[in-house]
Amino acid sequence: MESYAAASQVYAAGLIFARVGAILMLLPGFGDTSVPPRIRLSLAFLMALMLMPVVAKGMPVPGEVSGVAGAVIKELLIGLMIGAILRMMLSSLATAGEIISIQTTLSFAQTAAPGQAQPSTTLGTFLTLIGITLIMATDLHHMFLAAIVRSYSIFPFTRPIAISDGAQLAIQTVAGAFRLGLQLAAPVVVFSVIFNVAAGLVGRVMPQFQVFFVVTPLIVLLGLSIFALSLGVIGMVWLNRYRELVSQFLG
Repeated sequence: MESYAAASQVYAAGLIFARVGAILMLLPGFGDTSVPPRIRLSLAFLMALMLMPVVAKGMPVPGEVSGVAGAVIKELLIGLMIGAILRMMLSSLATAGEIISIQTTLSFAQTAAPGQAQPSTTLGTFLTLIGITLIMATDLHHMFLAAIVRSYSIFPFTRPIAISDGAQLAIQTVAGAFRLGLQLAAPVVVFSVIFNVAAGLVGRVMPQFQVFFVVTPLIVLLGLSIFALSLGVIGMVWLNRYRELVSQFLG
């Protein structure tokens, strides 16, 4: 191998491949289950070759196998942490879809989600696909690549893993994703509460009135209408919040 690259270059490229590969396995769009693993690993390999001359200069090779294994595990953990945090914010759209489905009595409508192995509610899958489409259409995935390069300044090879900071950021991201999902579903939730209270009052005033057969079609029709009207706002608000999250890795 010395005929093509020095041992330090091979070692640096392997560490970069470990981090980039772990990130791409969880990155929204690139890390979906619909993308073959070979495609993701090939992209990670090409990115490792491109980043190696930039981020790895004069890196010493550990003299023991345990040192090499520890460095690879550290890079894998950093990549998984970054990819998982970027994936967590995408779950806000799935949360909003679940809440809207419950409020419109469509929670039993299940659809195979391309980004995950198990099926999800139809509205949750729809919003998740819209989120990935917005990421690609607005070139937000270019910020992903910039964040990967920037991660070597935030988490260099010589610095230990900041486990406490990563755990705190993950907790804040999960809490923020759930809060954002509830905020995105707020128009339908407010409508559902008002509509159900009104239907309950009608049922109390007119006990012989068939509330279920009348209310169910109306809440589905009106709930989906409000969801369609607020879809543009949902996409813009989520995209701005997601851009703010990615900007944290860019400094």
